[in-house]
Amino acid sequence: MLRRKARRAQEDDQGDPLDAAQERRVRAVLALGGVPQSDLPDGVQQVRLRLLERAAKGYEAPRDVSAWAAVVASNLAMDWHRTKRRQERIGERLASLRQLEHPSGEDTSVLSLAVAQGLDELPDSQRQVVVLRFYADLPVRSIAEALGVPEGTVKSRLHTAVRALRGRLHEDEVV
Repeated sequence: MLRRKARRAQEDDQGDPLDAAQERRVRAVLALGGVPQSDLPDGVQQVRLRLLERAAKGYEAPRDVSAWAAVVASNLAMDWHRTKRRQERIGERLASLRQLEHPSGEDTSVLSLAVAQGLDELPDSQRQVVVLRFYADLPVRSIAEALGVPEGTVKSRLHTAVRALRGRLHEDEVV
């Protein structure tokens, strides 16, 4: 109860339910989930809105707001995936990555392309656990709780996805 009051007091003082680190994590999860750079601010706002709606409905604040926000962001990215064609997303994402992060790194661009294509070829459930585990840096237990599946299922999906990505990278002779 005290933790909840302290968290609400902190949110009231700041006016923003997400701190800077949580916002960066949400942006990363959205970007790695295939959402284009131009749509990232909307995705972050959606996560904020859902957190505020929870509070307005009188629900207790999530135990780990950062993990909760990452899962919501991952779900938003999956929703976005279902409505857009895969090839359009690959081009937009690679263009934004080259401009923002690797203006001259040819090797990194090739690796980014291969990983992006590999992620896009994974089933949604595998892509989601890979992004949450390796990019949002959530432990397996947190992913399992957030998705409502057993830890073994998360581990199995991760194993299968990593094996597929590794095969893809070797097949394309990227690594």
